[in-house]
Amino acid sequence: MDVPLLTSQREQEEGAVVPAIAAAQAVIKAADHIVLVHPLWLGEMPALVKAFLEQVARPGFAYDIKKPPFRNGLLSGKSARVVITMGMPAWFYRFAYGSHSLKAMKVGILHFVGIRPVRSTLIGSVAAGGFKGEPWLETMERLGAAAA
Repeated sequence: MDVPLLTSQREQEEGAVVPAIAAAQAVIKAADHIVLVHPLWLGEMPALVKAFLEQVARPGFAYDIKKPPFRNGLLSGKSARVVITMGMPAWFYRFAYGSHSLKAMKVGILHFVGIRPVRSTLIGSVAAGGFKGEPWLETMERLGAAAA
């Protein structure tokens, strides 16, 4: 998906929404539950994921700029799960890093636009020798079935 970068607040508030983003907004609007999966890169979500979220979470779609923050979300009634994969052990990310990028996504993006509850799954040591992905796929399948 070609995701153009936003370069100003004005562009974010008033700029044209490209067709791919409009299609993603339609899917999100129709969904009751949203799953976001991304790797941890340099302690954060990859820039392309951030650019996508900035494009999708536009005023008029995700929030109302005329209402106060955290009471302006237009995506209320939806829930989400954030799945983050990482090279380090997940426990280390939680305790040493305080899961800061996950917290930023939950509060600064998802809660801001009204999405609650937001649950998370951290999958660590994915680049380690002997990593077993099959149990994680089974876990994700089970969680997906429970959310349906």
